[in-house]
Amino acid sequence: MYLISVYFDEKTYKTLQKLIERVAKASGNMFMMEHQVPPHMTIGAFETNQLEDAISAFHQFQKKFTSGKIRIMSMGQLLPYVLYVTPVLNEYLQGLVEDVNEILEQVPNIRKSKYYRPYSWLPHITIGKTLAKEEMVKAFETMQQYFVPMEATVMEIGLARTNPHEDLIRFGESKLEETYE
Repeated sequence: MYLISVYFDEKTYKTLQKLIERVAKASGNMFMMEHQVPPHMTIGAFETNQLEDAISAFHQFQKKFTSGKIRIMSMGQLLPYVLYVTPVLNEYLQGLVEDVNEILEQVPNIRKSKYYRPYSWLPHITIGKTLAKEEMVKAFETMQQYFVPMEATVMEIGLARTNPHEDLIRFGESKLEETYE
């Protein structure tokens, strides 16, 4: 599975990372820490055996990508085991999802996830994953204590492989970092 995700300004990154760490400590579930999952929001997911075509299509997005403001306002659960914070869906985020889906349409033999398509997407930033019922309760209590709504800026977008997380391409308005060879 491959993910297209956005990444945040430094202040938001640090705030979200601190929430991930607090949830891990309180719940005892270290999945996010052990797998070094950075604070991010996935806006596209797909499978393909033609990664070169997906990378080529994703590179086209570099000219179009711009940073944008979002408001992270709430928290929630994807039952049975994910705890997340969520932004208000705005024109910027909806446009990103539409643009990413348009780019993925150019890739032959791709299987896009139905959960990351326009109008069937739940924007979320995972704070805890693989949480058992008891861990979820502790994680939720921790979030009630420490989470406050925040303004954030999406600064970068990237293409990554999952399990374990590995960035293949990541770029922003003024930065391009490639790790794919």
